[in-house]
Amino acid sequence: MEGPFRGFGDCAGGRPFVVAQLGQSLDGRIATLSGHSKYINRSAALDHLHRLRAHVDAVVVGVGTVVADDPLLTVRRVPGRSPARVVIDAGGRLPASARCLADDGVRRIVLGAEPRPMPAGIEQILVDRLDCSALSPHGIVAALHAAGLRRILVEGGARTISLFLQHRAIDRLHVLVAPVIIGSGVSGIELPPIAVVDDALRPVTRVHQLPDGDVLFDCDLRLAATAEDEAHVAA
Repeated sequence: MEGPFRGFGDCAGGRPFVVAQLGQSLDGRIATLSGHSKYINRSAALDHLHRLRAHVDAVVVGVGTVVADDPLLTVRRVPGRSPARVVIDAGGRLPASARCLADDGVRRIVLGAEPRPMPAGIEQILVDRLDCSALSPHGIVAALHAAGLRRILVEGGARTISLFLQHRAIDRLHVLVAPVIIGSGVSGIELPPIAVVDDALRPVTRVHQLPDGDVLFDCDLRLAATAEDEAHVAA
């Protein structure tokens, strides 16, 4: 499926191309109240996630995702190379035993606000804080670009993706929606409230039906930002 990958590449202005991926139910849930999420999305959606990994230079997750799920963050379901693995760890919570830190020849990077002891072979990059619990999304993007990484996948969790989205640090957003209604549980994207719908993000979006029923919404946030800028100029 080449459509969702059309236009993947470096951005103008000396910054990386950033894509984020989120899988959810029809009612916008990424897990039940107990935290169970395997698997809301079906096989083709998981294939798409691995294909995304194979198309980028680095896959980024927050430390909460590592603590909760202990993901490998490798390419296994499709042909392709595994990208560098990057963990955002503002508070020093990352366990040394995390599987994404395993030495398999791929770069492993930990982003933090201050130096901390690291296992051998792990790169540590310091990034400015956004607040006491988070690092600056734009600082993260700039730091990864300086480290030679040009195409970046922000894979999780929902709080990390929401923070990047809030600060307009994402170029493309892939939302994979499964035809299931959970009814309660953990929400996906959470942004600060707006007063009127006119202020909502309306990215240019292409829709792709996956073979086993899930639906991919490919949202181009660069075009949404351009339209928003033009509206402000016109006003």
